[in-house]
Amino acid sequence: MTEQTGARRPDPSTVAQFLGMGLVWGASFLFMKVALDGTTPLQVAWTRLMLGALALGAVMLITRSRLPRSAAMWGHFVAVGFLGCAAPYTLFAWAEQHVSSGIASVYNATTPLMTVLVVTLALRVERLTRDQVVGVVVGLAGVVVLSAPWRLAGEGAVDEIAGQLACLGAALCYGLTFGYLRRFVTGRGVPAVTTAFLQIACGALVMLLLTPWVVTSPVELTPAIVGSLVVLGVLGTGIVYIWYIHVLLRWGPTATSTVTYITPVVGVALGVLVLGERLGWHEPAGAALVLLGILLAQGRLRRRRAVPPEPAAAVAAPGRGLR
Repeated sequence: MTEQTGARRPDPSTVAQFLGMGLVWGASFLFMKVALDGTTPLQVAWTRLMLGALALGAVMLITRSRLPRSAAMWGHFVAVGFLGCAAPYTLFAWAEQHVSSGIASVYNATTPLMTVLVVTLALRVERLTRDQVVGVVVGLAGVVVLSAPWRLAGEGAVDEIAGQLACLGAALCYGLTFGYLRRFVTGRGVPAVTTAFLQIACGALVMLLLTPWVVTSPVELTPAIVGSLVVLGVLGTGIVYIWYIHVLLRWGPTATSTVTYITPVVGVALGVLVLGERLGWHEPAGAALVLLGILLAQGRLRRRRAVPPEPAAAVAAPGRGLR
């Protein structure tokens, strides 16, 4: 099915929300880095999920959205809340103790590649095409360049490797979540706003179980840390999901997914400009390969192939030439 022409109309409100998504989600890695100056990774993940659930819960009340009655559907959302929220948020926060916020944002951009691998190899929802295979290989080569294993030696090398692996683990969690949602949730009649709320709220419920470990760790709050946690939770984990839904409904999934190309640029730029993070040659080179791999895996850079002329009857056949 093709997207409606009107869905791509570049009205100012939708464009602003799309750019806001890229800015806030890209800046979330900066906010995590700042918050870690006075909190633990578990506290960062706990706080952002609680605040995000409260923000989306308020939207649910205002819009009078309904919750699903199926016990099986609630079970699916608990799984999604852990896999798509609690686990990756904690992994990224932990990783940023050992890697820069810019590096973490680029690893986050590998999510589409992880999604391709999950839906084709693990869940077997789709089959890999030749372009997707090339895209995955190019993207993984970008990850190798980004990690720069040739420079990881001496003190701190093990921690940095662990941090990068944690980032990849978080991206894999996102990929598994998209595949899980597609297989068990999408198409079951759950509204988009409800889906967003339940994903965050169930993630918050999972984190509630870890509250004894959260409250026992010391906390040192400053205005910058509090502000980072509030923006990260209310905006980045809450309200932006509403923007995402609006853009998705107006533009469709293909155009909306291009936000993937904005977030790492924002993340790296803020890391350099605000936090003074140093940028080596391998980081933009690796990021470029990752984005190229995503473009190939998503079929945005298909090679033109010479097509032999077909008989007139074949050309006129319904559906030919539309792939």
